Amino acid sequence: MRLLVLGAGGTGGYFGGRLAAAGVDVRFLVRPRRAAQLADTGLVIKSPLGDLVTSVKTVTEAPSSVDAVLLACKAYDLEGAMEAIAPAIGPSTWIVPLLNGVRHLDDLDARFGAECVLGGLCHIGVALGAAGEILHLNRLQRLVLGPRTSSQQNAARALHGLLERGGFAPVLSQDIQQEMWEKFVFLTTYAGMTTLMRAPIGTIVQTEDGEALVRQMLGECIATAAASGFIPFQDAYVRMLTTLTERGSTGTASMLRDLQRGGATEHEHIIGDMLRRAREARLDAPLLRVSLAHMQAYDATRAAHVGV
Repeated sequence: MRLLVLGAGGTGGYFGGRLAAAGVDVRFLVRPRRAAQLADTGLVIKSPLGDLVTSVKTVTEAPSSVDAVLLACKAYDLEGAMEAIAPAIGPSTWIVPLLNGVRHLDDLDARFGAECVLGGLCHIGVALGAAGEILHLNRLQRLVLGPRTSSQQNAARALHGLLERGGFAPVLSQDIQQEMWEKFVFLTTYAGMTTLMRAPIGTIVQTEDGEALVRQMLGECIATAAASGFIPFQDAYVRMLTTLTERGSTGTASMLRDLQRGGATEHEHIIGDMLRRAREARLDAPLLRVSLAHMQAYDATRAAHVGV
């Protein structure tokens, strides 16, 4: 099975690199500069689970057809990503998106057809180092995929079997859209609160009203998910609340780290999409409103300063 990975950044590079090292037929679709760098140094992963240096196959234009595409771009790059992978999407090609949120499913379905787009998500902390190495920031490396329709069952099982060769224990879910929504609820709260307060969760919850505000935003997100038909299961809710109210936690969302370095963020795809769905359901969501306005103000200020 031929697998195309868009880019060789943090997420795609980590999972694709593990697969390439295991002998899976992986090609990375990258820009010429990154292709030259990988040819020179190999793909380098530095991880508490074991470092890796492996040679990889790269292409600077998508091949005419592949069996599957692993799509792990930032949401604000989705339009360009779809354009880049389009030549590789044939009648039997499967797309496994690992983007945050759920809005990208509508875009991918419209461009390529819902029948070829599986569900997927990942939980991993990665960053790209100064020399192009992939830095695994913790021990978490969870990748979940699954069928969105009954007709995708066989493809999902085949892709799961392929991904298992990477050694990161991928999960084959039979309710992938529920799991994607649960991550959406958690991430919106996590990103919304840590960016709004410009602080880690542990710092937020030690303030007088911090935990109450975290619980309020989580409640707004859960109500929105419920109105969309995806109320989180009890065990997922307990995990969310435990992480979001952990005393002493230094955890922050990657959205805050992007903000702190003055970069683009996924706020419209995450916070904005959750608020849009809350409004469509006629739900009151004051903290989501404040959080999105804050990020939009940041984006406008950034655009004025750097001309983006």
